[in-house]
This record gives sequence, structure tokens and C-alpha cells, in this order.
Amino acid sequence: MSERFIEVSLPKRGVTCTAKLLDDRAPLTCAAVWDALPLGGDVYHAKYARNEIYTLLPPFAPQEPPLENPTVTPIPGDLVYFTFNGTQLGSQAYGYGSTAAGVQAGATMIDLAFFYERNNLLINGDLGWIPGIVWGQVVDGLDRMAEASQDLWRAGALGESLTFKRA
Repeated sequence: MSERFIEVSLPKRGVTCTAKLLDDRAPLTCAAVWDALPLGGDVYHAKYARNEIYTLLPPFAPQEPPLENPTVTPIPGDLVYFTFNGTQLGSQAYGYGSTAAGVQAGATMIDLAFFYERNNLLINGDLGWIPGIVWGQVVDGLDRMAEASQDLWRAGALGESLTFKRA
């Protein structure tokens, strides 16, 4: 299989980076994402994992991929796939509210995340370890995207989205 690339963007901030799909390490996850592109939604900045931005989406794969190429310590430039159910994200402590991002009891949500800096640890005080699937790695534009992601933390994410499309 030839290499496949996607663009990851924060459109309001006018920032895009390019990532390579890790088909050799996470083939089922890469296929699920690739077949569903373009994808995107409201962007959130992580509370627990530190240097992460993400969007929450309804399931888009015919079957959820298994935990292939897992990590609990993502590095800068990692694209990570998580599956959550509504009860895992439904606590008011997470800040989604009752209708934000479609989070509701029993609803499965897909979290597509971009990690932009070091020292991330995927542990949640309520749920414990949260392993994710590393399915892509940024190969161009990491510095620009990291700066914009840090701006989300400081200036706020309201009105911004995180998008993924084929390059």
C-alpha cells in the first residue's frame, strides 16, 4: 500500500498540518478514518491529558477498530483514536453539558485527538488509564499547529473546529 496523508486543520485560526497515516501499525483504524473522511467538529482542549486537542464525533465505522498500536503516553504529532460511551463522558465535570457534542448516556462517541507537546499521560481520575490508538503522525506543520493548539488553551476554543480531510 502506498503512503496516505491527511490534512488536520483549525480553520478559524487558518492553520493546517499534514499527517501520515500509520497503515502498517493501525491498519483497521486507518481504514475506518480514511473511508469516513472528511471529518470534523467543535474542538476541545483536554483537561486531563495535557497537550491535546480533539473533536467528538458519532461513530463512523461499520465496526469499531480494536485497540491496535495502543498508547497511554502520546508524543507530539500523534493522532489518536478513542471510543467512549456517553456514561464515560456524561459527568458535568467534563464540561460538555447535557447536549454538547451529542454526549448523552449510552451514546458511543469517537474522539479524534491531536497531541502537540510532550509529557502527556492518558489517565483520568474517574476512569483510570485511557489507552488510545495511534493512527497518524504529523510530518509537516507541527510547530504551527502546536502554537495554535496552545492558543486554544489560553484564548478559548469557542467557535473553532478541528477537521480532518484527505491531502
